[in-house]
Amino acid sequence: MISLAPARAAPKKDAAKDTAKDAAKPAPSPAAAAAGGAEPTLIGQFGTWGAYTASPNGKKVCFALAKPSSSKTNPPNRPRDPAYAFISTRPAEKVVNEVSVMIGYTVKPGSESTLQVGGGTYAMYTQGDGLWIKNAAEEERMVEAMRKSAEVTVKAVSAKGTETIDTFALKGLAQALDRLGQDCRR
Repeated sequence: MISLAPARAAPKKDAAKDTAKDAAKPAPSPAAAAAGGAEPTLIGQFGTWGAYTASPNGKKVCFALAKPSSSKTNPPNRPRDPAYAFISTRPAEKVVNEVSVMIGYTVKPGSESTLQVGGGTYAMYTQGDGLWIKNAAEEERMVEAMRKSAEVTVKAVSAKGTETIDTFALKGLAQALDRLGQDCRR
């Protein structure tokens, strides 16, 4: 289930993204955990996807997180921060299975970013280093395609003009989302 808004306004900086950044680090620092409000807890590893819960500011957040299985830049070998895809559920905000990508750099304003999965291409809204689906009405269909597909490809352009293509393996995603559905009920 997703928001009924036809298109997403500028997403507010959400706790799941901060918590996902902390969880993605090999050893989250106490300062980073405090900034996110709570240390994330890994509740299961399913293929390439980790399932996490946290309670920043007392509000439960659940998310599945993965690193890309491959990354390409044009020009080649351009430096950037790590990229991550995650799907978050925030019961207090009535958000279920919100797809986001931390791309690892500031995205070029006005550039086109896309997510391709299951034969479909979805336009992504960008803000800073984050990507979210432009048309929230398509998000449930996109998540279902992700559950059934082998991989998802994310294309974006950095503020410096570097084109990137990140591919995320989807093995284990369906199981991670099922586990989050059990642990993150409203």
